[in-house]
Amino acid sequence: MRDRGEDTTGADHERPALQRLLAAGAATAFATTALAANAHADHRPPPEPQARTVGSTATSAPWAVAITDDAGNQYCGGTLVTPVKVVTAAHCTYDQSTNQPRPTESLRAITGRADLRTDNGQEHEVDRVWTAPDYRTFTQGQDVAVLTLSSPAQEKPLPMVGPGETAPYRPGTPGRIYGWGRTSESAPSSPQLRSVGIPVAEHPYCKHAYPEYDPRGQFCAGLPQGGKDACAGDSGGPYVVDDRLVGVVSYGTGCGRPGYPGVYTKLSAYADQVREQLR
Repeated sequence: MRDRGEDTTGADHERPALQRLLAAGAATAFATTALAANAHADHRPPPEPQARTVGSTATSAPWAVAITDDAGNQYCGGTLVTPVKVVTAAHCTYDQSTNQPRPTESLRAITGRADLRTDNGQEHEVDRVWTAPDYRTFTQGQDVAVLTLSSPAQEKPLPMVGPGETAPYRPGTPGRIYGWGRTSESAPSSPQLRSVGIPVAEHPYCKHAYPEYDPRGQFCAGLPQGGKDACAGDSGGPYVVDDRLVGVVSYGTGCGRPGYPGVYTKLSAYADQVREQLR
């Protein structure tokens, strides 16, 4: 299984990152799905999950945040929830090659820049990183973190879901994901922010795709036929329902593959802990 984060060396990393924005070409999604189906038929283990955003369209969102390393490489996303606080995935605060926390001074958050090729918006250093205390790996849940920016952002924050809420996670509820991740499994990351709408999926469907799936702190979203999804580089990005942040891109298998929905952190399960960090 792989996360939705972008491997800046060119390969998808093995931790939670927004599953690629829906594959730009349905042909790619269906082809990779066929490969997955053949793997099951041959009794071989399914491909490992990874991050991405596929089947998406260009967009803008004032609260969408691009997270980069100190060399300027965008590898994850996040959501501005107060002028100085960004919610992202815990795995985005770890170095994929060492599985150790990234140095706080190496993190950067870019706000107000839908097109990363421009100089719009602001680049912020990160003063502090909080990760859910029980986070170990993205597949085990607790995949949520809060970054404290060194300077306030000028953009409007996005409200968060409340503690224990269940309505946003009912199967069939339409939601939308945002990110700068790959537009297909083999495509490069998008310099332009993109988004795609996908519904919340049934728990049994998620459990069938990912035996480690835990509905207490996670939910799945996607279409049975695939074609729309997060992808590598989308990890940590938002899943939005009714103009509120309800989920965080965590992990998945491939991008937009049939039978493999994306897995997201259920933010309502951690809302109390997160809100403690917003004071």
